Amino acid sequence: MFNLVSASARIAIAIVATTIAGAAFAQSGEVNVYSYRETKLIQPLFDAFSKDTGIKVNVISASSGLEQRIKSEGERSPADVLLTVDIGRLEDAVRAGISQPIVSPVLDKVVAPQYRDPEGHWYAISMRARVIYASKERVKQTAITYDELADPKWKGKICIRSGQHIYNNALFAAYIAKHGEAKAEAWLRGLKANLAQKPSGGDRETARDVAAGKCDLGIGNTYYWALMVTSSTQKPWAEATRVILPTFVGGGTHVNVSGVMLPKHAPNKANAMKLIEWLAGEKAQHMYADSVYEYPLAKGVAVNPIIAGYGALKPDPLPLAKIADNKKKAADLVDKVGFDN
Repeated sequence: MFNLVSASARIAIAIVATTIAGAAFAQSGEVNVYSYRETKLIQPLFDAFSKDTGIKVNVISASSGLEQRIKSEGERSPADVLLTVDIGRLEDAVRAGISQPIVSPVLDKVVAPQYRDPEGHWYAISMRARVIYASKERVKQTAITYDELADPKWKGKICIRSGQHIYNNALFAAYIAKHGEAKAEAWLRGLKANLAQKPSGGDRETARDVAAGKCDLGIGNTYYWALMVTSSTQKPWAEATRVILPTFVGGGTHVNVSGVMLPKHAPNKANAMKLIEWLAGEKAQHMYADSVYEYPLAKGVAVNPIIAGYGALKPDPLPLAKIADNKKKAADLVDKVGFDN
C-alpha cells in the first residue's frame, strides 16, 4: 500500500511539475525572426528582449529572398516576424500576400503615419538617411541638394554603389515620386555622367575611395559613417570625410527605415507582437540610437552624439508607401540610362 501511495504521489507531483513547466513555456516560449539585418548589429536587441521577457529569439538571417521563403513555406512557415532594412522589401512582402495587419495602439502612438503602412501591414522601427560623404580636403561646400549631384561641376567626382541596390533604388524612387519619371531620368543621366568609376562595392567602400582621392563625394547611409569612425581599421576613411545631409529642392533629406512585418501564419503571434512593440519601446529605441547608430522614432529618445554631429535631420515628408510604389520605375530607369555600366 505504501508503495502504491508513493507511486501515486510521484505521478501527481510529476503532473503538477509538467503543468507548471508548460505554463512557464507558454508564458515565455519563443519567437522566430527572419531578418535582413546583420546579426552582429541586431543581436544585442534580441538579447535584451529575451532578458526582459524570458522569450527566446530564434533568428534566420539572409541578404535576400526571405519574403519568397516565407511564401514557399506557406501555412507551415515558422516565421513570426520579418525584420527588414528597406521600405521596398516591406512592400514586396505585402504584395507577396504573406503579411497580416498589425493592430497596436502602442505602435500607432510611436510611429508617425508616413512611416507605416496605411493598412497596418508594416511599421518602421528606426530611420536612416541617404547622405553624402564629402572629402574634407577637396570639398568646401557644407550644403548640397540631391538635384545638385547631377551638376556638371561634379563630373568625375562622385562614387556610389550599384544603382540597383535597395538603398539607391529607394532614393531614386523618391525622386520619381517627387518630380516624375522624365525629370528623374534626366537627373540620373546627369548623376551617371558625374561618376568617377563604375558603381561598385558598398557604402563603406565609397568612403574609402573618397579618402583615397578617387572621388570627392560618396553616397552612403548615415549609420555606416558612425560604424567606420568607431572602427580601428576603417576610422581613417571616416576621418577623411564629413557627412552632409542633402535635401530635395523644397523638401527634406531622404530617409529609409528598418521595419517589421507580421507574417500571415505566425505560429507565435502573441510573442511576435511583444517583440514588435518592445522594439518600439524606449529601451530598444535607445539601443537603436547608440548601438546601431540609427535615428530613433520614439519621441524623447536622443540621437547618438556621432549622428547628431551631422547636423539636425529634416526628414523629407514624402510617405514611404509612395516611395515603394515607384521602386520598379526606379529600377527600370537605372537600366534605361545604363547607370551601372
